[in-house]
Amino acid sequence: MSSRLHQTQTVTAEHSGMRVDRFVSDVMGLFPRSQLAHRNVRIHVNGLDAKPSRRVTAGDIVGIEYEEAAPPNIVPEPLDISVIFEDDDVVVIDKPVGMVVHPAAGNWSGTLAQGLMHRLNGGAEELGGEPTRPGIVHRLDKDTSGVLIAAKHPSALEYLGTQFRKRRVLKLYLAIVKGHLPKQRDTLKTMIGRDPNNRKRFAVSKERGKAAVTSYRVLKTYGGYSFVALTPSTGRTHQLRVHMHYLNCPILGDPVYSRRDPRFPDAELMLHAYRLAIAIPADERQRVFTARLPERFRELLRALAADQSAS
Repeated sequence: MSSRLHQTQTVTAEHSGMRVDRFVSDVMGLFPRSQLAHRNVRIHVNGLDAKPSRRVTAGDIVGIEYEEAAPPNIVPEPLDISVIFEDDDVVVIDKPVGMVVHPAAGNWSGTLAQGLMHRLNGGAEELGGEPTRPGIVHRLDKDTSGVLIAAKHPSALEYLGTQFRKRRVLKLYLAIVKGHLPKQRDTLKTMIGRDPNNRKRFAVSKERGKAAVTSYRVLKTYGGYSFVALTPSTGRTHQLRVHMHYLNCPILGDPVYSRRDPRFPDAELMLHAYRLAIAIPADERQRVFTARLPERFRELLRALAADQSAS
């Protein structure tokens, strides 16, 4: 039977007038509104039961009770996983490009979750009792490489998850984009939602979607390309890829938001989660974990530097 979880949060003036179900989804960041019924949610405002359509005001205390999601049936699989850090509570991974985080349609094996399941259970082919399940609190796209943290038990998962929900985590990505960004550094604030013309894509919208904030800094330019640092303050699906595309500087090798590049036609997505700053349960202070820049980046940057020297 699923256990019941409970969380509360106080409404600020910024969110006064918002529907409480949207507050739970967008501000508390627990799960989409479509999941309210599936998770048997009970919403309280100032200690009283509330309907999802109720409007909140500044100072209201929103409480939510919900069922813990049923864990997926993850089959352990021995995989080569590069570990940056590990203790009794968490494991920090340098995820390679091309690895899917969770099993899903078209990717039922070879996922990070399966590799972690095998690692955390001592590599046993048949697990006695209740196996340890990796709690992956954030994700990277299949084509994005870099640092990713997972919890080894529920209390660690909640400890990490709270920091992501309250935006206390600092993430830094490195990318090679096509073209030159409009400024050397800037912060982009938009709404991001499903692209109405292609449901597999996301797009910047003025009227729908969720708030998305990305800061960027140009590290170096090479002819028609730029090496940039990207810092997302929010965690929307494809956020960095969408924002770079919106600025007419799509990430090189992006199979969804960019066309095949004539100079580097075989380039994979040049987006790497380079640094993650987050507190871990063992010492309750923020730690910084770094995933070394992959060779595919180094090779391409060398090629760009050579082109620039030759021109």
